[in-house]
Amino acid sequence: MNDQRVIIYPDQNLGQRLDKYLVEHLPGYSRNRIQMLIKAGHVWVDGRPIQKAGFLLESHASVEIHLPQAESSSLTPEAIPLEVVFENADLLVVNKPPKMVVHPAAGHTSGTLVHAALAHSPDIQGVSGTQRPGVVHRLDKDTSGLILLAKNDQAQHWLQEQFNQRQVDKTYLALVDGRPPTPSGRIEAPIGRDPAHRKKMAVVPQHKGRQAISEYRTQETFTHHTYLEVHPITGRTHQIRLHMAFLGCPVAGDTIYGRRKPTIPLDRHFLHAYRLRLRLPNENQLHEFIAPLPEDLENTLAWLRSEAALQPNR
Repeated sequence: MNDQRVIIYPDQNLGQRLDKYLVEHLPGYSRNRIQMLIKAGHVWVDGRPIQKAGFLLESHASVEIHLPQAESSSLTPEAIPLEVVFENADLLVVNKPPKMVVHPAAGHTSGTLVHAALAHSPDIQGVSGTQRPGVVHRLDKDTSGLILLAKNDQAQHWLQEQFNQRQVDKTYLALVDGRPPTPSGRIEAPIGRDPAHRKKMAVVPQHKGRQAISEYRTQETFTHHTYLEVHPITGRTHQIRLHMAFLGCPVAGDTIYGRRKPTIPLDRHFLHAYRLRLRLPNENQLHEFIAPLPEDLENTLAWLRSEAALQPNR
C-alpha cells in the first residue's frame, strides 16, 4: 500500500454514511471511486474493513483509507516528441497531432500518445490501469488538439469527475460539408452502437442509446462548406462527427460518417479540439488552454478562401 489516511470523526458525524463523508473530505475523489475502494476492502473503520458504502458512522470512529499501489505497466516508453501546452505535478495538457492514437488497442501496439507520455513523464505509470495510464478522456486518431493526461490517481478522479459532471467547457473547430439548417443551434440526439456495424456508433432511438448534446455556431461560410465552432455538452464516442452527419452536414473528410470521397484536399477529417476550460486538481479557479489550428487545417481554410475569392460576384 502506498498511502494511508486516518480521520477521526467528531460527534456531529454520528449516523453519516461512510461514502458521503469520504467524498466531502477527500477532494478529487468521486463518490463512485470512493465506493469502489470501500467495496474492494480498502477502507477500515475502527480497525476492521468495511465493504458497505452505506455503513453509518459512530462518533469519533477511526477511519483508515488504504490506497492500493499502482500496478506496473507492461508498456515500453517511446521517445516521441510531444507538444506540451501545460504541465504540473498533477497533469499534462498535450496538443495531440493528427494520426496519433491515444492509447494501445488492436492494431496500435506502439506509437501512441500513452507511449510518448510514459517517456516524457514516467510517473503516470499505473495511473488508472496498465494499458491506459493517465488517460482522462480521448480524441479520435484523426482529430488533433487538446487532451489531458493525469499523473496520479487523485488527479485522475478529480478530472474525470469534472467531465462526468459536465463542468469542462470544450470547444472544437470543424469544417463541414454543406450547411447546417440554422447558423447556430443545439443538437440533442442519443448515441449508441450501430446495430448494423458494431464497430461504428450511430444516432439511435432514445431507449437504445445515451443522451448526447452538442451546440454549434457558424464562424465562416463557403460555397459548399461551413466552418463551425462546436461545443459538445456530453462526451460520447464520435459525438461531433455523428451529430453533424445527423444534421446533413458531415465533417469534411470524414469517410466513415460522411462522404466516402473527401470534398477537400486533406487526408483526414477537419476536426480540432481547440480550447479547454476547467479547474485543476484542488483549485477553484478556471484555467483555459488553447491549441491553434494546425498547419494542415489552416492551409485547407486558406484554400477555401482563395477559391471563394475567385468566384464571380453575384
